[in-house]
Amino acid sequence: MEFRLSADWLWGIDGAGHEGALKGQGKTFGVLGCGVNICYPRSNYKLYEQILTQGGVLSEYGPDQEPYASNFPVRNRIISGLSDVILVIEARRKSGSLITAELGLEQGREIFALPGRITDPLSEGCNQLIQNGAGILISPENVLEYMGIFYKNRMNLHEKDQKGLAKTEKMVYSCLDSEPRHLEQVAAATGMSVSSCMSALLELELGGFAVRTTGQYYIRG
Repeated sequence: MEFRLSADWLWGIDGAGHEGALKGQGKTFGVLGCGVNICYPRSNYKLYEQILTQGGVLSEYGPDQEPYASNFPVRNRIISGLSDVILVIEARRKSGSLITAELGLEQGREIFALPGRITDPLSEGCNQLIQNGAGILISPENVLEYMGIFYKNRMNLHEKDQKGLAKTEKMVYSCLDSEPRHLEQVAAATGMSVSSCMSALLELELGGFAVRTTGQYYIRG
């Protein structure tokens, strides 16, 4: 089978994501909107070869299928379906990234978005997702904590630092865990009103002690 080069997943942030996984000795998979023997652009062929040795490429299209524009929104459901968490780093108000995020929501996936300036067209989609309840992505730890990775070490650091918190904030903090808890659950556990609990959670968020994952769900920061 002849290998040719043509697929969008090696551009920009997609290529950077694959490179990061490869450098970290992890596995990474490209989901194509074309045949698996087609990769684009030609300058990234070395990356394409590396992915084949540390993961693989997936496609529902047969060999030699050209990368038609209509193929890519369709294949996005496979990307979201394979993901535990979906991170949106840049997105215009109408973009493929938002299609993937919407599909992920339908599939029950957690969505995180990187906030940006309201004047930046590439951040419009991200800010819109956050407005609609997506988790705010500020650092890699936000995702690691949500997934329960490296959580205990950071929790111990916060246990030491929380001495300076107000009494109500300490009460709320003690009810948070690595598993997302809804605002009303936290309020019920502390015996506080929802509005007071929300104020305390905001202070905890600002201090880095709590992270809103999505909607009104929170975990320890």
